[in-house]
Amino acid sequence: MKKPDEAPANLSVAQRLAHSIVACTPEAHPQARSVARRLVLDIAGLCIAARHEPYVQAAIASIDQPGTCSVLGHAGTLGVEGAAFVNGTAAHGEDFDDTYEGGPVHAGAVIVPALLAAAQRHGTSGADLLRGIAVGVEVTCRLCAVAPMKVHQAGFHPTAIFGVMGAVAGVGAMLRLSEKQLVDAFGIAGSLAGGIIEYLAEGAWTKRLHPGWAAQSGYRAVRLALAGFKGPRTVFEGSHGFFHGFANTPDGDFEALLDGFDTHWLWTTIAFKPYACGTMAHPYIDCARAWRQRGIASERIARIECETAAGIVHRLWEPLAVKRAPQNGYAAKFSIPYAIAVALVHDNAGLGEYADARVQDPALRSLAAKVSYTVDPANPYPRQFTGHLKVTLDDGTVHEHRQAFFKGGAEHPLTDAELEHKFHANCRHGGLQPADAERWQAALGALFDLPRIDTTCLPKAP
Repeated sequence: MKKPDEAPANLSVAQRLAHSIVACTPEAHPQARSVARRLVLDIAGLCIAARHEPYVQAAIASIDQPGTCSVLGHAGTLGVEGAAFVNGTAAHGEDFDDTYEGGPVHAGAVIVPALLAAAQRHGTSGADLLRGIAVGVEVTCRLCAVAPMKVHQAGFHPTAIFGVMGAVAGVGAMLRLSEKQLVDAFGIAGSLAGGIIEYLAEGAWTKRLHPGWAAQSGYRAVRLALAGFKGPRTVFEGSHGFFHGFANTPDGDFEALLDGFDTHWLWTTIAFKPYACGTMAHPYIDCARAWRQRGIASERIARIECETAAGIVHRLWEPLAVKRAPQNGYAAKFSIPYAIAVALVHDNAGLGEYADARVQDPALRSLAAKVSYTVDPANPYPRQFTGHLKVTLDDGTVHEHRQAFFKGGAEHPLTDAELEHKFHANCRHGGLQPADAERWQAALGALFDLPRIDTTCLPKAP
């Protein structure tokens, strides 16, 4: 006999996923509240840090949609979709946001903006907001295991592609959609997903808008489903479905998406970044900082050779000449040669190290030009992010450093104190006074205890 919480056999993937979402209780996880608080704190700090950036101002100027939803770091408000779009764009804009190591995918920059705007629009409770964030991040992360690396190989940004489905799951869970409504929303969202990775060509801004677009599109799919709009129930596995279109494969391990839902949570393992650049560069930065402790002048470096994973070459290593001399600060965020050089010289890779003027420094470019790579076929990426530096000096002396983990990840997480330090540093970068940052931190920490979420629950930035 089928147990009450089991989905009937022979259902589509979307139907089985919807059944699991309706039945799940992520709020019962002992870490749920603390992880969700860390997540909203980090995302809000990043939105505040980026609030004066030209791409955020352009995003705001593009929206003609009045409403009552918070634009984090700004005094004004927008409609739910506009707020989700702007906040998602700002949260991911400096590539300083959370990462799921098994992806990689940036779930928080999609889910928090989508859920917070929807919570304010619909007046949900803090408890339901917590539930929605947990489910949205979980689905986003689990989708990465269906066809690992194939979405990237097909030319799409996984955060954009998986994020829209995660936003549907999160908003749907928060608003307590029925299984049928969730299935329709997933089906609709399959036609709203998008986001190519051609931004790599010249440091253009389009990657920045991917989470915002996914956030607003997930909400729109939910609203359409609530209004009775129909979507294909075979959206994931269909012969013309989601993975056929975005991963160029008719096959997928859909049990990796579905198995253990509500018993084995991935979302609590998301990683928070200590550096403002592509995640896969982080272990290389740590190796460079470790080498720097030797106290040897960087001018003595003849060459630096790095072992790397094949799966990141096309995004962070090639074209090598371009990666050694990125055009601007944003392009530098996806360059391991630059990341190594800036860490060797400045002992950091924060927001200031990726300013346009800093990237043009001749000393950094000279050092980055000495960095090369070889592919290690045994590298464990994407399950694990690793770093390696083999530094040869002008006298032939060789020093080698390895790091088999990503600092900030599940096995080496940032402490609460480190994450709070990052939040306050981001607030300073965005021009907030310390007292204002403290008010923001207190308000964000209280969100999940509120009986009703509205525009008044967050401060207005000056």
